[in-house]
Amino acid sequence: MAKTWRERLSWLWNEWGKSLLVVLLVVGGFRSAVADWNDVPTGSMKPTILEGDRIVINKLAYDLKVPFTSWRLWRWASPQRGDIVVLFSPGDGKRLVKRVVGLPGDRLFLRNNRLFINDRPVSYEPLPEDAVVELGLKSSHRRVFATEKLGAHPHPVMITPEVPAMRFFGPIRVPAGQYFVMGDNRDESGDSRVFGFVPADSIAGRATAVAASVDPSNHYLPRWHRFLHALR
Repeated sequence: MAKTWRERLSWLWNEWGKSLLVVLLVVGGFRSAVADWNDVPTGSMKPTILEGDRIVINKLAYDLKVPFTSWRLWRWASPQRGDIVVLFSPGDGKRLVKRVVGLPGDRLFLRNNRLFINDRPVSYEPLPEDAVVELGLKSSHRRVFATEKLGAHPHPVMITPEVPAMRFFGPIRVPAGQYFVMGDNRDESGDSRVFGFVPADSIAGRATAVAASVDPSNHYLPRWHRFLHALR
C-alpha cells in the first residue's frame, strides 16, 4: 500500500531529520562558543592578514558564552595589548578583525602615524626586505613597512603616504571595560579612530592563525605559504 505524504515526511524526519538536526546543533554550538573561522574580505589588517585569508578564531580565549548568545558563563582572561581580536563594530554591528592597542585606563594618541601609549612612544624598526617581498602586495601606491613593538606582540604595520588618512588622533583615555582597536594597515582601516571604543562584550574571540588562503587578485589561486600560518 502506497504511503501518504504525511507518512513519508514522518519517515524522512525519523530517518534523517533528527540526526541532521543534532549534527547542525553540535557544529553550530561549537562554532558559536568554542572555535570558528572567518574569511577576510578587506585589507585593513595588511600586512599581517591579507584579503583571501581564512583565519581561525579561538572563542575560548577570554571567556565561555552560552552557544548562540552573548551571555557569558565564565571569564578567565581579558584581551591583552597586541592581541588580534574578532569583534562586533559598535557602529553597525559588523564583524571585524582588528588589533587591541589601548586597554582600559590607557591614555593614547597618534602623531604622524606614531603611536604613544601612556605618554611613551611605541618602538618601531624597519621590516626586513625579504618579509616585504614574501607578502607580494601589489599596488600603485608606495608603501612603508615597519615592525611595531606593541607589548609582547611585535608585528608588521603598513602606511601609505599617498592616501589621505587620519594620522593624528587624540589624546584620549580608554574607559573602564572598553578597548581601543586599530588595523595594522594604519592608513586604510576603519577602526576605533572612526567608531570609538569597543566594549568587552563586543569582542567575540582572538584570531590565532591563518587556516588557508587564496589570492583574489590572481584567480583565487592558493597561497600555500600562508596555510597554517600563526598570527601574532
